[in-house]
Amino acid sequence: MHLILLGPPGGGKGTQAKKLQDDYGLVQLSTGDMLRAAVASGSEIGLKAKAVMEAGKLVSDEIVIGIIDDRIQQPDANKGFILDGFPRTVAQAEALDRMLGERGIKIDAAIEVRVPDSMIVERITGRFTCAQCGAGYHDKFQRPKIDGKCDACGGTEFTRRADDNAETVQKRLDAYHAQTAPILPFYEKKGVLKVVDGTLPIDDVTKRLKQIVEGVTVG
Repeated sequence: MHLILLGPPGGGKGTQAKKLQDDYGLVQLSTGDMLRAAVASGSEIGLKAKAVMEAGKLVSDEIVIGIIDDRIQQPDANKGFILDGFPRTVAQAEALDRMLGERGIKIDAAIEVRVPDSMIVERITGRFTCAQCGAGYHDKFQRPKIDGKCDACGGTEFTRRADDNAETVQKRLDAYHAQTAPILPFYEKKGVLKVVDGTLPIDDVTKRLKQIVEGVTVG
């Protein structure tokens, strides 16, 4: 089973990928995590990535594809994988397709978790965390049981990320729509694009994702 999870930043892809990983024995592949692991391992492709990053440059698509190629050959990826946050552009999608084709692997489903911009802005700008233990909260969706006091540790100081403001979030969304959204037709043409309503409660989104996964498995 080989899946791609697509959707805007803050849309819940990471949360859902973790649930699918736990339920189906798939490996969640985040490009950021894979890059760090490759650099730490000292592999040939990891050393290339390290040199580029230390020079203050962006890691090329070729290197990222190489890191994914190395990663999916590890034993824990035998049951399959979920790509979270990659590909981000049509060029990356095409390069990924070529590499997987050489390995005899096909993408079973590219699933878009669709959430409107207004809801993403509300979700992200309302986030805050306990300064003491890091427990996460939200102004609207998950307030502490007692205002001003962390449920987990009783701390009374909370912090917000500086970039969790409406202007910055909207810029990230604009970049997503400009660069990543065009890959949706790419996967639609291949007949593997599925869409899930990401505005639903988390458990309902999970249920729909499982229906897609099990439908693909049966099919």
